[in-house]
Amino acid sequence: MKLIKTPTKGMNDYLPPDAEIRDYLQSVIIDTYKNSGFEHIITPVLEDAENLDKSEGGENLNLIFKVLKRGEKLNRALEAGDASKLSDMGLRYDLTVPLSRYYSNNASVLPLPFKAMQIGPVWRADRPQKGRFRQFHQCDIDIFGDPTNSAEIELITATSTFLEEAGVKGCTVMINDRRILSAMARASGFAEDQFSTVFIILDKYDKIGEAGIEKELLAEGYAPEAVAKYMEIFRGAMAAEDRFAYLEGVLGDAIEEGVLANLKEIVESVALISDGRFDLDFDVTLVR
Repeated sequence: MKLIKTPTKGMNDYLPPDAEIRDYLQSVIIDTYKNSGFEHIITPVLEDAENLDKSEGGENLNLIFKVLKRGEKLNRALEAGDASKLSDMGLRYDLTVPLSRYYSNNASVLPLPFKAMQIGPVWRADRPQKGRFRQFHQCDIDIFGDPTNSAEIELITATSTFLEEAGVKGCTVMINDRRILSAMARASGFAEDQFSTVFIILDKYDKIGEAGIEKELLAEGYAPEAVAKYMEIFRGAMAAEDRFAYLEGVLGDAIEEGVLANLKEIVESVALISDGRFDLDFDVTLVR
C-alpha cells in the first residue's frame, strides 16, 4: 500500500528547528504564568458530545470533529437511522468547555480563588485555507472565585508579562467587556436572541472590515435600520477620542450601570502598573 507522506489537510509536521521554537515559547508561557501564581492543569482532548453541543461555541459547534460510538452502541445507532445518535464524544475545539467541566468536577478540592493555566492542541473541522488550521495550540488563563476588577487586572498584567518575556515589542493590548457589545446591539434595536450571531460577525472585523461587517449583518436578514444604527455607534466609538464618554452618551439606559466605569478602571490600572515596565500600549476594542 502506498504511504501518503503529507499530513492531513489543515495539520502540520514540524521539523526540529520549528519544534525547538515551539518548545521554547511553551516553556516561557508556562514559567511566566506559574511565576504569576497560575497553576498548570491538563484536560483530556476528548469531551462528552453533550457538553460540546450545550456550550456557547457559536459557529465552532459546526466544526467539531465527532467520534463515532463503538461496538454495539454504534450498531444500535445505525439501526435506528438517527445520525445525531452516532457520536458520543468529540475533540475539543477550544479550552473553555474542558475548563468548565474540570472546575465543576474538582471545585471541592481546589483553592479559592483558583488561578488556572492550560495549554494544548485543539481541533476544528474547518475548511483548510491560508491561515486556517484544523489543529493548533491554545493557551488560556482564568481566575475562579474573584469577581473583582483585581482578577481582570491580574489576567491582563500576566499576559503582558509573557509578551515581554517572549520578546514581543510595540504591540497594543485590546481590552473589552462583552456587556458593552450587548448594549450597542440593544441600543440599535437587535433582539437578545440575535446578539450571538451579531458578535460572531463582528469578530471578523480584522478580516473583512466595516463594510464587510455591515454586508454580513444585512445578509443575515436583520432590519436595515438596526444595522445602520449599530454601524453608526461602532464607527463613532472607534473614532472618538474618549470612547468611554462617547459610549456613555449614546448608550444611555441600554448599558448596565457601572460597566463603563469598571472597564475604565481596569484599563487605567493596567496602564499604570505597566508604565515603564512593558513596551506595550493598552486600549479599548469593540470587536471582541
